[in-house]
Formats: sequence, structure tokens, C-alpha cells
Amino acid sequence: LQPGTHILTGSERMKKRPIGVLVAALRQLGAKIDYLEEEGFPPLRIEHRLGFGTQNRIRIPASTSSQYISALLLIAPKLSNGIQLQLTGKVVSKPYIQMTLAVMAHFGIEYEWDDDTINIAPQEYRPRAYYVEADWSAASYFYAMAAMAEEVDLQLNGLFEDSVQGDAVLVSLIEKFGISTTFNSKGVRLKKDKRVVPFFEYDFVDCPDLAQTFFVLCGGLGISGLFTGLDTLKIKETDRIAAMQTELAKVQVWLSKLPPKFSKKSGTEYYAMEGKANLSETPVFATYEDHRQAMAMASLVFSGDLLIENPEVVQKSYPDFWRDLVHCGVDIEEGEKDV
Repeated sequence: LQPGTHILTGSERMKKRPIGVLVAALRQLGAKIDYLEEEGFPPLRIEHRLGFGTQNRIRIPASTSSQYISALLLIAPKLSNGIQLQLTGKVVSKPYIQMTLAVMAHFGIEYEWDDDTINIAPQEYRPRAYYVEADWSAASYFYAMAAMAEEVDLQLNGLFEDSVQGDAVLVSLIEKFGISTTFNSKGVRLKKDKRVVPFFEYDFVDCPDLAQTFFVLCGGLGISGLFTGLDTLKIKETDRIAAMQTELAKVQVWLSKLPPKFSKKSGTEYYAMEGKANLSETPVFATYEDHRQAMAMASLVFSGDLLIENPEVVQKSYPDFWRDLVHCGVDIEEGEKDV
């Protein structure tokens, strides 16, 4: 939409994150985008082209990252003919799409979501005051630490019961691990009871950003688990499934993909969790340039001492994370590369 020619690039890991689905959709709309290195991955050269957006009917696989869909929805009102966006296949991370549309609607954008197609006509965003909620994904690490602590009385501000965030499902999920949530005027208050399930099973298709938290939580408490709906985790900042398998193995917790014959649904991947984290020898956890990997592994802090490499990765979403851990009573010593 902007005049001129632009180069979009990033870290080496960002250059390995697939972008082909979004580029293909933008090309359908008339965009001129070229790959400068590997086909289907950044860096990209994007040139302004007259007539971009004249074609408005596009199809996009809904089984990949919802971020592609949100990107198209956000620009839709500014295109000359809007967008008729057809989502093909299984929709993953649906609450993230709904959250995008809810925020757009707050700023005056009207839309229709009929069956598998989202229609947005050309229109103008209208400025309005907006209160930004605290992040339920970030809150999950404190919930996990609460579940692994002996005693809990913790207030987290800025989180509300009528949240538009799909990750607010955390409140009901964490009850299985002995943590109750009470909503108040400022946010939530966490308390602990002693009821913990012996086995945890969940489909994370609508809240994949919580999966790492629950991998670590089950491992920390020694609760066996069965996880599915993890398809998008392989194309995040790192392959989050592979990263978790590697790092949890350092503390004798095993995350394993089940053979297809054990799957409850044809074509669905299931992962089993077993073992209890043993931190008798201080583990050194890698973070893979992934903010969520760092914060999830740090949740084990009440199970023993640990080292986190490259802790600065939390800057992406939660730059005060380590400071807030100190506020909760965690002792932190900083080195050159780890904390």
C-alpha cells in the first residue's frame, strides 16, 4: 500500500519462517513481491503497484498461521474493493481471527463472516479510545509457577473475565492443576488448592501459544499428558515442539509423538508427555531466539536452580519478565549470556 520499494528481512530464524501462503494471497490481490533468497521465505522485495487490491476475491489455507489471515483482514478496509476472503480447510487458531475482527469493529469496521468466507467492504477506520488488555499468554507463565509453588496468593492486574483473547481459556485449564482464579476490579487473584489431576489431555488448536506452558507445567509436576492441535508450533520463532523435546529431556521429561495407529482422529498428530522434572543438577536451557521458550522454561524456577541462555529474547513480548520474577521473590544473577 505504501509508495516505493521496500525490503523486508529479519534474523536468521525469521528467514526460516514460511511466508509463502501470505505472499501468494497478496499476489492474488495484485501485489508485486519477489523472494530475494529462498523461495517461500524472507527476505522479500515489495514494490508499490497501481491497482493493488482491484482483485478482491482470494482463497487462503486456514490450517496455517492465523497471522497471515489477520494481516489480510487489517488491510482489507483500505483496498479499493475490500476483500472476500475464503478460508479453506481446517481453521486453526480461530480465536485470534475473531480477536482481530473484534478490534477492527471497535474502530468502526463492519464485516460479515458467512460460513467459510469473511467479507469486508472498503471503509475507513475511525479513531476511538481503546483499553489494551494484559496478555493472557504472558500470564500463563505465572499461573504455571503458581501451580508448582508450595503456597500462592498472587494478583495479576489487567486481565478480565470478558476477554477477547482465546488464551483466557487458561483460567479453566489451570483449575486441573490446583489453581483457582477470582476476578476483581483490577484483574485476577490466584489461590491454590490441593486438587490436581493425575492426567491432562487437551487440544490446543485454538490456543497454541499456551502449549509450551503446559508442556513445562506437566513436566514440572510429573503429570502425564496427551496434547494435540499443535500444527502451527513448528513454524513459530522456532520449531517449538522440537525445542521442548530437547530442553525437557535435560530434566528427564519426555515429549514424544505417538504413531498414527494411536491417534484418536485420522490425520491428527498426538504427543504424549511423561516423566517429572529433575533439577538436581542445574540445567542450562537454550531459548532458540524464542521469547515463549525462555519464559516457559523459567516456569520451572520453583522446582530448583536453572540457567536460561540468551534471556534477552523476552524483549519481543515481555521486556519486564525477569524484573517481575524478582518481584515475586525469585533470585536472579546475570551472566554474559544467561540468567
